[in-house]
Amino acid sequence: MKILTLLRHAKSDWDDPRQRDFDRPLNRRGRAAAHAIGRAMRDEGMIFDTIYASPAARVTETLTLAGEGYGQPLAAEFDQSLYLASPVLLLEKVQHAMEAGNSILLAGHNPGMEQLALMLSGSGDPAALAALAEKYPTGTLAAIRFDMDDWADVREGTGTLTRFLRPRDLDAALGPES
Repeated sequence: MKILTLLRHAKSDWDDPRQRDFDRPLNRRGRAAAHAIGRAMRDEGMIFDTIYASPAARVTETLTLAGEGYGQPLAAEFDQSLYLASPVLLLEKVQHAMEAGNSILLAGHNPGMEQLALMLSGSGDPAALAALAEKYPTGTLAAIRFDMDDWADVREGTGTLTRFLRPRDLDAALGPES
């Protein structure tokens, strides 16, 4: 069995219109959401053998703050190709993760995260699937289980959505999302 967890970066700051997209940090609500998602990952006993992430500032800050909430650093392998990556590229990253263990956390951006979650989730809790189909907000985590032994076998529709956790599900003050 394999578990792929997709984490979209938390809400970023748009206050400086001259700042490069890659360098945008989180805003106050995003920082709180990242910490809350980390606590939820800890409380639900989530464990990650490997973490792949975009090196964009808002993703690295999300992982840092989520790690604080989780209770230990979420040490990632940063990969420039994951910055604003398409769902096809994200899927290829997963399929080529031969030494990644059984649980991968992939942290990045929309629309890639949302499209990959939709592509892979062939089944799961109807309410979670409906929420995923509606919107994949900033700071949201989706966990998809694959009943297979090799990441290379992950294909469209072969996963079961086991979690879809939005920051507003943890604290109403952390929504509405974008």
